[in-house]
Amino acid sequence: MTDRPMNAPKVWGGLTQAELDDAYDQSVYAGNMATVAARYGSNSDVARSRLPAPERVSYGPTAKSAFDLYRTSGDARPIQIFVHGGAWKATTATQYAFLAECFTKAGAHLAILDFDWVQDHDGDLMPVADQITDAILWIAQNAQRIGGDPSQVYLSAHSSGAHMVGVALTRIGASAPKVIQGAMLTSGMFDMAPVRLSARSAYVSFTDASEQALSPLRHIADITTPVVLAYGALETPEFIRQSNAFHDALTAAGKPSEVIIGQNYNHFEIIETLANPYSLLGAAALRQMGLDG
Repeated sequence: MTDRPMNAPKVWGGLTQAELDDAYDQSVYAGNMATVAARYGSNSDVARSRLPAPERVSYGPTAKSAFDLYRTSGDARPIQIFVHGGAWKATTATQYAFLAECFTKAGAHLAILDFDWVQDHDGDLMPVADQITDAILWIAQNAQRIGGDPSQVYLSAHSSGAHMVGVALTRIGASAPKVIQGAMLTSGMFDMAPVRLSARSAYVSFTDASEQALSPLRHIADITTPVVLAYGALETPEFIRQSNAFHDALTAAGKPSEVIIGQNYNHFEIIETLANPYSLLGAAALRQMGLDG
């Protein structure tokens, strides 16, 4: 962790600038980050060797406006949409193929989104949030076209992807409240105020308006989807606080919400359990979809 000078001023929640920067830098708390990322890749290679090749489906006009669709057998099946993390600036759908078999073997299609990175928009996250929301709505509206059931569309996401899905839930809930049946948000951020103060502002250009619009915690009334919040017990204290604060706000507003804590998992390890139908997140996601029987 960053050395902390004596008597440094506090900038957020009792944290100094150095402490806040550390709290939004997962590499500080997950020394095995590179190893786990490599495991995502090798496990995805194994998954691709076992499964039919995914269908590449476009949902918009740009090259990144597409998703990898891993189909289960049959039509009118539930659809799970996964939005990956990467600090808004990295990773692609191909790195998360390891998640597919858990869902396809259980009888659901899995759509893993690709989308723009923040640097594609000169640090502006708003177009990325628009794109991801549009992608979710496109899949829901075209569910039958891809062999899915439009009444059984679910979301899962990790890290910065969980933040973006949180934003999407506020927008979709306000305009199309019955489109998404459930969401699992793992290790996300839901209030941009401390993020804006952290070192992440070096590559994300926040304004007062974007901070407000991109903070799902401030739009609880618009959320109409049951939400499962998950995180690893070895995450940074701010990521743990963010999920708990979002859960508390949802519960206080009478919205369906639950928290899953992965003991002995860090930020990068926890999402690996989504690939296993008998493990923490895989079992919870299938249960939310009614596919755990």
